[in-house]
Amino acid sequence: MSSFQRAREALGNRLREMRLDAHLTGRALAAAADWGPSKVSKIEAGRQTPSDADLSTWATLCDRAQDIPQLIASLRSLEQQYVEFRRMFRAGLPSRQRAIADIESNTDLTRNFEPCFVPGLLQTAEYARYRFAEGDADETERGIPKSETELTEAIAARMDRQRILHRGEQKFHFVLTEAVLRYQLCPPDVMAGQIGHLISMTTLPTIRVGVIPFGVPLPVAPTHGFYLYDNKLVLVELFTAVLHVTQTDELQAYERVFTKLAKAAVYGAEARTLLTHTLPKWQTPAT
Repeated sequence: MSSFQRAREALGNRLREMRLDAHLTGRALAAAADWGPSKVSKIEAGRQTPSDADLSTWATLCDRAQDIPQLIASLRSLEQQYVEFRRMFRAGLPSRQRAIADIESNTDLTRNFEPCFVPGLLQTAEYARYRFAEGDADETERGIPKSETELTEAIAARMDRQRILHRGEQKFHFVLTEAVLRYQLCPPDVMAGQIGHLISMTTLPTIRVGVIPFGVPLPVAPTHGFYLYDNKLVLVELFTAVLHVTQTDELQAYERVFTKLAKAAVYGAEARTLLTHTLPKWQTPAT
């Protein structure tokens, strides 16, 4: 269970106790608030996140209006762990890249596992363009503006982030699966250039780049990608949101998972050999 879900359930339990103390049934509270009959049970069970207005109404009907500021503060804390894309990108894609750069510059060791695509800090500009442009058909629904100008600025911001790899002030450890080298998320020529770039990145003395080959026994399933910043923060990008993990036991769990996956990867000359073997798939035969 994620820290976000734990926090949502904790808030639901607190609201349930408030309702019981007021001697109200869930149905009576819903009727008084003019809500659907299932809303109260969903909030109390942690299946629905209440709004500020919901909390104000709930506390008022339970004769606990004095608790409204504290309830809303709890909601704000919960929302920090689960950030909707619509809100996160309100300031634009370039702004998001600069925010991540700030986190990286204040992190001694950044660890990144990716099972599907090349890590952002290792992407070429051409590959990054296709990553940023992904899902354009749904941009209205997701609320993510992707004008050509913004895409260009976002790519430039991502490329600027990569300068930190060459400074030698922070440490970086990347682990990706061989599937990353096989999925076609961009045109073949772009992918060929990207793999060539990865080959060169494995030679940098300031970072570690590992690849988990197909057929290697895995101690843990590579369910999703994540960034682990020191032992303070984990970012997990989902289809509709970014999960911020800060709870100690969860951070330790992600650290254990990364360590296990990193041990299954090959590095240095072995990684370069594996990368080189995937190039023919993307290269256009000479005519």
